Amino acid sequence: MRNRLAGTGLLAIAFCQPVLAEDQAPTELEQVVVTDGLTSVELEKSGRAVTVVTGEQMEKNRVRYVSDALRLVPGLAVSRAGSVGGLTQVRMRGAESDQVLVVIDGVEASNHTRGEFDFGGLVAEDIERIEILRGPQSTFWGANAMAGVISITTRKGERGSRKSTAQTEVGSDGTLMGALATRGGGENFDYALSGSMRRSRGFDISDLGAEDDGARNSTFNGRFSADISPETTVDGTLRLVDRRTDLDEQDFMTAETYDVNDYQDDRELYGSIGIANTALDGALTQKARLAASDMRSFNHSALFGDSSSEGNRYNAAYQASYRYEDLENQVHQLTAGYEWQRETYAPSQYTTTFSRNTHAAIGEYRGEFFDQLFINGGLRQDWNDTFADATTWTASAAWQVPEMETRLHASVGTGVTNPTFTEQYGFFPGSFVGNPNLKPEESFGWDIGVEKRFFDGGLVIDVTYFNQNLENEISSTQISPGLYRPINMGGESLRQGVEVSATVDFFNGLTATASYTYTDASEQEVAGGARLAETRRPRHSGSLNAAYAFYDDRARVFVEALFNGAAEDRVFASTLPPRVTLGGYTLVNVGGSFKVNETVEAYGRIDNLFDRDYREVFGFNTPGLTAFAGLKATF
Repeated sequence: MRNRLAGTGLLAIAFCQPVLAEDQAPTELEQVVVTDGLTSVELEKSGRAVTVVTGEQMEKNRVRYVSDALRLVPGLAVSRAGSVGGLTQVRMRGAESDQVLVVIDGVEASNHTRGEFDFGGLVAEDIERIEILRGPQSTFWGANAMAGVISITTRKGERGSRKSTAQTEVGSDGTLMGALATRGGGENFDYALSGSMRRSRGFDISDLGAEDDGARNSTFNGRFSADISPETTVDGTLRLVDRRTDLDEQDFMTAETYDVNDYQDDRELYGSIGIANTALDGALTQKARLAASDMRSFNHSALFGDSSSEGNRYNAAYQASYRYEDLENQVHQLTAGYEWQRETYAPSQYTTTFSRNTHAAIGEYRGEFFDQLFINGGLRQDWNDTFADATTWTASAAWQVPEMETRLHASVGTGVTNPTFTEQYGFFPGSFVGNPNLKPEESFGWDIGVEKRFFDGGLVIDVTYFNQNLENEISSTQISPGLYRPINMGGESLRQGVEVSATVDFFNGLTATASYTYTDASEQEVAGGARLAETRRPRHSGSLNAAYAFYDDRARVFVEALFNGAAEDRVFASTLPPRVTLGGYTLVNVGGSFKVNETVEAYGRIDNLFDRDYREVFGFNTPGLTAFAGLKATF
């Protein structure tokens, strides 16, 4: 690993040295605004560890699924079980995937049953930006944001314009894709409509057969906003995802997968409508939003039979912010909010529909002092009707050190993760029974980092140390042969590490980003006081992305290198030990694009260029070398 890091550093230096001519300057970037609390703030004023991935970046690198873009983000570990469309989990800073909250256009998108979000169905075509906030975020975002938040915003229309796009794509494993979108607006409104359909024959995720396991995905998205007065704006969003994924079973003796005709159908529907009003010359801002989601899943299994489930989530939120600027170059902003949430869950194994309600009160303070010190703090109280109430808090600070091109940032706070419906009420009667007495998982975490700019911002390096614990961890225990029940474990899990990111941009067409993450994650104490490493969290991981634009920016080529170190995985098999080690691997992806004219652009990408054999989940094959090419028309 030391050699890999040294190579990354030498590459960055090599980029820097030949291009430091006096007449060259870094690309002028737009000011980046992030929502790191109840209110938004410029990225350089945020004390939290935040990464922003734009839709433009994903489009330039021809990313098809959001999970592939997240593999380049420090602090994240991505694992996919099987073929494209298979269960794809994202873990943050060594935490479980259900401790990461996923929000799409302000609507919570995590699964009602498992408490986690399956990134296997999230395509990248209609995504405008992704904000990844690492560290406890429950104060502002609610439960399940214990490890962090991934907030996704879809593309919106630009007022006073109109643009439409059409896209088609073919590739390996029988991949076909088509997408249409139209966006625009008038003087006081904007709109965006998009739809994409992607199908893949896939590959055999099992070593014991020759049946391909494919997937199909249809995603439709719409949003609008309109000014109903100079001070008041309404907006709405609607998103529908319909997909089917082929599955294989795992053998109880060896944990190896074998070919069957199993499949899973999922339908996800998200919607919201909101209103915002400003008064007192913009000093007072009020916002209200109603949001809802409906998720239905049908699973066909030759071994266990058919099963299905449906879950709903309804949210209502209101907040008011007052901003005050004094005469001494100081800014103070106070925000108060209220949230209500109702969740329902109806599995086919039971005749009962389960439900639960939560009410929350939140307060936030944001301060700016002398254009260099920025602080943020918050407090939240949750009242839950089916398990224990929770209080969370957070604080962060950023300091722009004068005349040093250096920014110090730090954050500290607490988080909670609520029990899932299956943990409370069980599933598959006779094999997994629920525990209605479960308490929410609790966590305390903090991080501190430094961001340094060199060569007028042409090279930016950020190094962050993080430390977080986990108490009341929910885990399953065997209460009789073949029968399991979830419990709150004693003790604590410990997670710490270092995140490093670097960006190079010297305005000569050559850009590069690099990241490295060291994660030390251990489970709660087991017999004898020993601790085991958490599963599917590599201790070492990193990425390098370099791109070159030329021919008056009409042509572009890029290369990605992803390194994933060795990691442990659980094995549920009678003939194997309970844990195995998944070997580390490095994948190289390349691609490029060419603008034929002002309307048409051709592009292509090759993944796993060297056809590396690797495993992300024990028992499941991964794709070898794959390639695709496409055309996009803008008019």
